[in-house]
Amino acid sequence: MHDEKKSLLEHIEELRQTLLNSLIGLVLGVVVAAFFVKPILAFLSQPIGGLEKLHAIEVTESVGVYMRVALLAGFLLALPWVFYQLFVFIGKGLKKNERKSILIAVPFATLMFAGGVVFAFFIMLPASLDFLMSILGIQTMIRIKSYFSFVTNLLFWIGISFEMPLIVYVLARVGLIKAKVMLKGWRVAIVVIAVLAAIITPTSDPVNMAIFMIPLFVLYLLSIGLAAIAEKQRAKPEAAESSEV
Repeated sequence: MHDEKKSLLEHIEELRQTLLNSLIGLVLGVVVAAFFVKPILAFLSQPIGGLEKLHAIEVTESVGVYMRVALLAGFLLALPWVFYQLFVFIGKGLKKNERKSILIAVPFATLMFAGGVVFAFFIMLPASLDFLMSILGIQTMIRIKSYFSFVTNLLFWIGISFEMPLIVYVLARVGLIKAKVMLKGWRVAIVVIAVLAAIITPTSDPVNMAIFMIPLFVLYLLSIGLAAIAEKQRAKPEAAESSEV
């Protein structure tokens, strides 16, 4: 009982240290990103014709936007470090060969998130803006706070959703999920994806929902394949150990 309590406390301490290290990396990322907010703002405002098309009403509006964009950019900079910390924590309970395969996932996790951000900015954002600004056929005066809240939320959540294949791979690698179960549940997955599309996408029109749902379902199918690969990788060491016994 004493050993179990000690082990639990050790895990809690390791988790605390992991979260602290991740937070430190995030803070450093935000500090670095703060020096590049203005060019980032100029880039993100290109879909509506530049910063000159935006308007501020409240005195603190521009400062709030500055901090929001610095936080998102800092998160992107710190992402590899955050993923590394999380995967190291997960891998502590695994065998050496399993830890290596999970650590290899760090650059892929970063690329998947970046891919989601790129998809959201170049595909989803223009389609959403066209729909939202033309639905009534009137001129829209866009507030800087409204626009950048809309853009940063879209980029962040689409980036997170693109992490699904890698998360599934890690879970399958540690034996928490099976490819067959995912394959049988594809109908449920479509319903869940539709609900997510309705929540995450800025509008509930069929066009924007389809733009989100199609790649997410493709990612779900990719996740099934990665889960199957992870299961085979997990089975090889177990088979080798049983043959030795």
